[in-house]
Amino acid sequence: VQLQAFGGGLVQAGGSLRLSCAASARTFSVYGMGWFRQAPGKEREFVAAINWSGGTTVHADSVKGRFSISRDNAKKTAYLQMNSLKPEDTAVYYCAASTLGFAGGEPNEYTYWGQGTQVTVSS
Repeated sequence: VQLQAFGGGLVQAGGSLRLSCAASARTFSVYGMGWFRQAPGKEREFVAAINWSGGTTVHADSVKGRFSISRDNAKKTAYLQMNSLKPEDTAVYYCAASTLGFAGGEPNEYTYWGQGTQVTVSS
């Protein structure tokens, strides 16, 4: 499974971005999907996860109410809608796929990782 994340960029605080994660998997709908981020000098951090059908989602407390994960199985794509962005959201964002139907926030449960897309939020 190959994952390609895109949609990052430079945005002012308070702005919005939508990240996309396109998968090459023939059976995308069986994978649990997640988004993680890593800021310079910091450890990788869980952002959001969604189950295989899209019926179950979980978001980190730091982004709850501002970010929303979703997926379109027909398009084999997962999304991360980011609103009310803050400078502390600046990081490289990675999407990941798990052979579990839902992997939650545990990075070790994810087998496939995308290359990352940079999000920079200016104050």
